[in-house]
Amino acid sequence: MMEVSIRNVRKEFDRFPALHDVSLDIRSGELIALLGPSGSGKTTLLRLIAGLERPTAGSVFFGAEDASQKSVQERNVGFVFQHYALFRHMTVADNIGFGLKVRPAESRPPKDVIRKRASELLDLVQLSGLERRYPSQLSGGQRQRVALARAMAIEPKVLLLDEPFGALDAQVRRELRRWLREIHEATGHTTVFVTHDQEEALELADRVVVMSQGRIEQVGTADEVYDTPNSPFVYGFIGESSALPVRVEGGELWLQDRSIGLSVRDVPEGEASLYFRPHEIELLEGCGGCIAGTVAASRRVAGSRRVELEIGGENHKVEIELPIEHPAAGKSRIAFRPRRWRVFPAGAERRQRAA
Repeated sequence: MMEVSIRNVRKEFDRFPALHDVSLDIRSGELIALLGPSGSGKTTLLRLIAGLERPTAGSVFFGAEDASQKSVQERNVGFVFQHYALFRHMTVADNIGFGLKVRPAESRPPKDVIRKRASELLDLVQLSGLERRYPSQLSGGQRQRVALARAMAIEPKVLLLDEPFGALDAQVRRELRRWLREIHEATGHTTVFVTHDQEEALELADRVVVMSQGRIEQVGTADEVYDTPNSPFVYGFIGESSALPVRVEGGELWLQDRSIGLSVRDVPEGEASLYFRPHEIELLEGCGGCIAGTVAASRRVAGSRRVELEIGGENHKVEIELPIEHPAAGKSRIAFRPRRWRVFPAGAERRQRAA
């Protein structure tokens, strides 16, 4: 078991900052997801933990020890990449035992111990009986299980997974997600995985680290980052959201020249943005204070209907979700109010970037 602590890490490539002053504490035995769009710095952070990159500034600690200048081998990390990278000319059993076989003589286990360890891990990843097969004889999902067994064979201090299911189709991904969670409960490795798939991160991780443009935006459980996003970026990136430009005046929210019936505290007067989720709304029959709009489009999404509304004269559009059979789905004008929402002062996104 191993805690990992990233302290004020900066990473530049040719003077371009890929990470700006990032700090993160990963608990021993925790399964943590680094989630963000392309270019957010999540893979760079994973490679710094691995020792594949060295920080320009700052430190990476494994437990109480500064590992910043240690090699991948000295850190003893297990790795799984998106493209399985199994050795094609080796059997499944030899692939799994490879990391143990190439150890220096003084720390290399005997052959029969390596064979036994490979066999135990094949049991764990539910591939018993496939020891003598070659990677070309396996499905994509099976190859990725072998890659995970190979990473675990060296009894790593930390297990690092970079988009581990990215090359697989949706159904296999879902199965492997459930399976990875079960493996983690059974083995308790400190595990960090990179993904741009929010569903994967929310379903799998103990905590999610949301990244954007080389910075950590928010760290929290799936419920925390979904239910209480702390920035416009997190609100927009996790789950679905609609946003409307509003004005804060006298503690009330105004849309153009009318109050929409929502009060705010701790938000400065002036321009702001109102964020809400399409399904977290209540419909109103006409209203003194609400948001009202004209139906611009409507489409079925599984068991519900998504309605796009044009709000006001400035062509602002939001989406709301209605039950499939709801009478309002056929109306041309709909009034509603968000049940859960958040207001960010104008420029919150830009100020965050500059901070």
